[in-house]
This record gives sequence, C-alpha cells and structure tokens, in this order.
Amino acid sequence: MIQHSVIFTLKHAPGSIQEQAFFEAVQQLATIPGVGQFSCLRQISPKNQFTFGLSMVFASQDEYDQYNQHPLHQAFVEQHWINEVTEFMEIDFQPLD
Repeated sequence: MIQHSVIFTLKHAPGSIQEQAFFEAVQQLATIPGVGQFSCLRQISPKNQFTFGLSMVFASQDEYDQYNQHPLHQAFVEQHWINEVTEFMEIDFQPLD
C-alpha cells in the first residue's frame, strides 16, 4: 500500500473561478484505475506555507507507477499543475509493518 500525498499552493486568489476550475480538473485524477481514497484537502495549520493537499492510496507500487504514467495524470500535470501551482511537496508513505 502506498499513500500518495501532495501539499501545495496555487497562484489563484482564494475562492476564485480559477481556483474552482483547478479543483474541477483535479477530480479527473480520481477516475484513473488504481486510485483509491481520493481526497482534496484544505490545509488549516499555521505551521507551514502550503494551502491545499491531495491524497490518494494505491494498493501496490505497480498501480502507483501506472497512475504516474496514465495519460490523464500526465495531461493534468502539463495543463494545470505546472501552470497553476507555485510550490509543492510530494510525500509517499508505506506502512511500517
């Protein structure tokens, strides 16, 4: 099991049409085979500079690799992520046991 998370900040004004359009586009990622427990999150802690998060779970490394190579994921990165995210951190966890 892999829990894939990205925390990030958008260049768009909070509550803007552009911000809403970004999160509408994000929903396409949840339709990629192998994606489980998909969540869009708003960061509320004052302890870091990031504003949002995405989280999803994959049953295996193979499913995670297929997600990264999937045309919908690659198109999202090209069309939205690169142009709209100002900074981010990616975190991928596996259980300790």
